[in-house]
Amino acid sequence: MSVSKTRTVQIRWNMTGALLAWCLTASLAFADEWRSAAAIPKGAEEVYGIAAGGKLYVFGGLGLDWNAMGMVMEYDPGTDIWTRKRDMPRGLHHVALAEVKGRIYMFGGFTLPEKGKPMWVPVNDAWEYDPQADAWRALAPLPVARGSANAIHINGRIHVIGGATLPAGLKEEWVHPSRNIAVGTHEVYDLASNSWTKAADMPTPRNHATGAAVDNRIYIIGGRIGSVFIPNAFNIDLVEEYNPAKDQWQLRTPMPTPRSASAWGVYGGQIYVAGGEIRHRDIWGTYTAVEAFDPKSNSWIRHSPMPMPRHGLAGDFIGNHFHLVSGSVQSGTNASGLITNTDRHDILVIDRK
Repeated sequence: MSVSKTRTVQIRWNMTGALLAWCLTASLAFADEWRSAAAIPKGAEEVYGIAAGGKLYVFGGLGLDWNAMGMVMEYDPGTDIWTRKRDMPRGLHHVALAEVKGRIYMFGGFTLPEKGKPMWVPVNDAWEYDPQADAWRALAPLPVARGSANAIHINGRIHVIGGATLPAGLKEEWVHPSRNIAVGTHEVYDLASNSWTKAADMPTPRNHATGAAVDNRIYIIGGRIGSVFIPNAFNIDLVEEYNPAKDQWQLRTPMPTPRSASAWGVYGGQIYVAGGEIRHRDIWGTYTAVEAFDPKSNSWIRHSPMPMPRHGLAGDFIGNHFHLVSGSVQSGTNASGLITNTDRHDILVIDRK
């Protein structure tokens, strides 16, 4: 495994400095257009989106006391209608999704402990969902149980990278809020053989990151280090590229806005990152930022901001339409009792003419 000799984690908490860095490292894209589409029937935070067969599928949702809703919703852009589909096999949150030939693959996540207070227990679940049949099928389990990882498909293999799990050597059943439990674990699922192999771990352990593939290379962007819980974690801007042919990682240009719990999608060879959250001292917030990484030029382009800031939202592209659905406008756990989830469905139309 080869990694750049200099690996500096850049954590920018000074808002003026972050704004200056954003202006210096990202060029402004024009011709952006925002549209509204049918709201999702049930708004929630911690929803996860992926496109398949020309439709958008939204999974998950997190209710009170961390009860996972396990919902599956299908959005048809041709009719602007949402349809409720068969629920997830069990209630999980912070799952990793990938799409291959119209089928959707789901890995890991967290669930509640069998007894005691509500907490997050990492699982090794692996599932295939067939949207046409509206049916689930269990797969060979993920070797290392973890949640908030990324799943990226390349050439018949799905790479499950990063996330958060239980610390080794400690007899704990759920993830402790203050522990450094982010991992760089990299395991590869082979669809043909329904089996797993090991690959080079990601150099920077992280969770709640963006993960996508362009031209047979994998990119892990941003996320958080340390804890899986935002009050005890730090957002990072690092972009790491993985080459499956060489089983090697290297650094690329950092993301202008360090953040985690964003939505993302790929269009025109660029990786779009939207929204996310920050929590530091007296700052509890969510982002409107939309930024796109171009691997060919190793540079970032900033797009018009989202109409409403939020994190834990679902997103993906259908054609040149970047769908961004639901999420929460409040960072982290909401202790105020206010409802901070939204059913909003925004579309960023990308026009490069």
